[in-house]
Amino acid sequence: MNSKPLIGITIGDPHGIGPEVSLKALANIRTDLNCTPILIGDLQVLRNTAEQLQIPIELQPIHRVISNAESTTAISVLDNDNFDANSVQLGTLSANAGFAAVDWVLTAGNLAMENEIQAIVTAPINKEAARLAGCGEVGHMEIFQTLTGVSSCATMLSTGNLRVVHLTTHRSLRIACDYVTQDNILDKLILTDTTFKSWGMKNPKIGVAALNPHASDGGLIGTEEAEHIIPAVEKAQSLGISVTGPIGADTIFHQAINGGYDVVLAMYHDQGHIPIKVHGFEKSISINLGFPFVRTSVDHGTAFDIAGKGIADSSSMEEALKTAVTLASSKGLPQI
Repeated sequence: MNSKPLIGITIGDPHGIGPEVSLKALANIRTDLNCTPILIGDLQVLRNTAEQLQIPIELQPIHRVISNAESTTAISVLDNDNFDANSVQLGTLSANAGFAAVDWVLTAGNLAMENEIQAIVTAPINKEAARLAGCGEVGHMEIFQTLTGVSSCATMLSTGNLRVVHLTTHRSLRIACDYVTQDNILDKLILTDTTFKSWGMKNPKIGVAALNPHASDGGLIGTEEAEHIIPAVEKAQSLGISVTGPIGADTIFHQAINGGYDVVLAMYHDQGHIPIKVHGFEKSISINLGFPFVRTSVDHGTAFDIAGKGIADSSSMEEALKTAVTLASSKGLPQI
């Protein structure tokens, strides 16, 4: 019986930097990780990437997840045989690459649902390529939500001592504002509180960002705070959740960085992403809340403009791997 968690690592769009950062991260920190990593993707793409970029790593093919993979120095690769490595054109949109990338994500999700792996770490897919391949979901979280059937899930970004859960992610700003409702906010507050407690934090302190400037200045700049955010916060407080808000977005993230909150609930994508990436872009990662398995990810895209140049920074992938191992090992959130 393997005592170490098995971590499935999807390599992302093969035309982007996913294969590169996956291999670099494992080459850099594998000996420090108390886990058995399994790459899910095309073996030849990975071998070509390792050879071309001179990444010192040994790879071996497997046809099913095996618990004794830690007995070898080679990294196991689960290859669906769904992609032709000879067709790779780095830095370009491709329906074939998009299909393969989504298929690898679904493979990882099914393995996690069957408890054959204990966590998933994802390299970036390209949403346009996935759409060309016929994938209707917008991103990883939506793919996993469809696969698992969970009714409530969320994306949390983390870097250093700042964590931000998002009320919405892949919505236009105009549409995202329509999602700022009492029910949606309360749902995310309960999910955040429940998840953090399951990770061992007894009384997580949650700060809620306002939607409007200055938290609407008493209704002078919008009504969402009075009509939706404040009632949701008060209801959550009545349920025993330690939550404060709404607080202006121009101050709440500074307060969180200084220890005022364990996590902030942001109202829309850029409101949460900007402070995270300004605070610590290179090591920022994504963690999903609400799924029946651990899923972490890099917090960057496929970076087609630098694919194959050997200059992609693997710091985010390294942090995603470390966090996945910690959560899969039931050790709670990494200390900040």
